[in-house]
Amino acid sequence: MANFNKVLLMGNLTKDPELRYTPSGTAVVNLRLAVNSKFRDRNQEMKEETCFVTVVVWDKQAESCNQYLHKGSPVFIEGKLQSRSWEDNTGQKRNVIEVRADRVQFLGAAPSSKAPISAEESPPAEATTETAWLEESEDESHGS
Repeated sequence: MANFNKVLLMGNLTKDPELRYTPSGTAVVNLRLAVNSKFRDRNQEMKEETCFVTVVVWDKQAESCNQYLHKGSPVFIEGKLQSRSWEDNTGQKRNVIEVRADRVQFLGAAPSSKAPISAEESPPAEATTETAWLEESEDESHGS
């Protein structure tokens, strides 16, 4: 059976981008995205749910996101699901599912223009380097 892993999301950032660099100098940014959906419940009352998603962006596209996006910015994300596991400082195994962005489309107007702008697409970085760096990053951020 064939496999397919594709995610399309449109939402707003819940906080400013978090840009960091790997030891080899590769830029990586985490975007915290809120995606709202409206629906009618059994009583036909309108309800709204919010799904919070972490999006990981790499390389030059990460630097562009850090430069132009901020809390509240509307974005369209095209990417794929990615799962990671690591052991935290207490020895407990942790797991997370995130979206690895292939493309980030900025939906808000640029400061000098009304047209949407897009971060450049970049080729994926080597997965083993990313995984190792992210595991170290998670150990540091969850240790306190």
